[in-house]
Amino acid sequence: MTTRTTLTTASGIPVPDNQNSVTAGPRGPVLLQDFHLIEKLQHFNRERTPERVVHAKGSAAYGTFTVTEDITRYTRAKLFEQVGKQTSVLLRFSTVGGEKGSADTERDPRGFAVKFYTEEGNWDVAGNNTPVFFIKDPSKFPDFIHTQKRHPQTNLKSPTMMWDFWSLSPEALHQITTLFSDRGTPDGYRFMHGFGSHTFSFINADNERFWVKFHFRSMQGIKNLSVADAVRLAGEDPDYAQRDLFNAIEAQDFPKWRLCVQVMPEVEAETWSRKTGWNPFDITKVWPYKDYPLIEVGVLELNRNPQNYFAEVEQAAFSPANVVPGIGFSPDKMLQGRIFAYHDAHLYRVGTNYQQLPVNRPQCPYHTYQRDGSMRFDGNFGAAPNYEPNSIVSTPKQAPQYKEPPLKISGDADRYDHAEGDDPYTQAGNLFRLMKADEQDRLTSNIAGAMRSVPMSIVQRQLAHFAKADPRYGAAIAAKLGVQLAGAL
Repeated sequence: MTTRTTLTTASGIPVPDNQNSVTAGPRGPVLLQDFHLIEKLQHFNRERTPERVVHAKGSAAYGTFTVTEDITRYTRAKLFEQVGKQTSVLLRFSTVGGEKGSADTERDPRGFAVKFYTEEGNWDVAGNNTPVFFIKDPSKFPDFIHTQKRHPQTNLKSPTMMWDFWSLSPEALHQITTLFSDRGTPDGYRFMHGFGSHTFSFINADNERFWVKFHFRSMQGIKNLSVADAVRLAGEDPDYAQRDLFNAIEAQDFPKWRLCVQVMPEVEAETWSRKTGWNPFDITKVWPYKDYPLIEVGVLELNRNPQNYFAEVEQAAFSPANVVPGIGFSPDKMLQGRIFAYHDAHLYRVGTNYQQLPVNRPQCPYHTYQRDGSMRFDGNFGAAPNYEPNSIVSTPKQAPQYKEPPLKISGDADRYDHAEGDDPYTQAGNLFRLMKADEQDRLTSNIAGAMRSVPMSIVQRQLAHFAKADPRYGAAIAAKLGVQLAGAL
């Protein structure tokens, strides 16, 4: 009897259904999260024949992830199926806003992107060193990034653009508080945490869904640079973080992170939201540990440097669309946008067949009907059929056993105001209040320093947001700017 070959995505992830798109109800519309559909269409569009826009400056290393605790009650993903199981990984660190030649020590979030080369395809956790983000709707992302880049006339960084945008986007306050704290200038890449940031799904063997957040906890501890040291190193050694990571691994001082998860049963999302007033799928919010404590999963160790930077780091491509059976998506709007945008960026920047490059290629068998396109170098599947459905038994076929449980959706299709009913202040204020007095002093000094050249109308609008998070927060920044805090918004 002939063994059936499983149809997969180009990342080696099994395809449960190749005939029907994911839709909201039987009559549609089609959902953007149907990555298999998007991948097929995008690849087809590019079958006839640049520095990253964000995260351009980066460093990476290979390593191993080892399972230390049993979480099979939450997920059927095979990489977690038994304690002691190991999976090869690639972890790329980066700054976000700077160009490829910028300094590693600039105040900026840090990218923390992990590629797990699993037996069911590549799983990418394309996260940051912060658990939250500046915005919650993907339509705002290009505008936000423009404010972090260069002014269209002067070609200089513009504090006015940044604070103008943030002052009109109060949901950014939580991330601003993190960015301008001590953790905004980490001491290299080894001494910081990483986060998946978004809410994802776990799906277990009984087809039950759990909501999940991923945390990578540095086993080296947390170390940050002072403002003076960060500025000094930017001039003396702009590649400080890359040098530190490479040299540590060469010296066999292998950095490690403990992977932990927060898990929320699917049925609790609504009740938790009603209790707290927060949307569990909002990337500008965290789930408090007292509600959902960290559960240890395993240890990630980096133990091998790349041999060629361009081939293995510059061409490395990560996408949150790459999830394996047992891990899925959520209604998080920013996640839904990134599912499309990251893969599309790689198609443009690296090329139509970027997933075949050795650093991106799955380490398990993969079978697609994608053909041709520029720089095809894997044999192009020879004489095999390039269409499906077909009646040839030995060709890849969809695998219904990998189908996920339905993702519950409610409400009419519309453009909903993401600010309506939102509370952007409580969690930012809680973070401020968690800080010791000296940490609060450095935070408010950093913010005041960044706002000195900003027009007063923008300063006052932003100060009102700080004051709503905590009156002491706003007052301290106002005092350091030498201005009177105006009335509430």
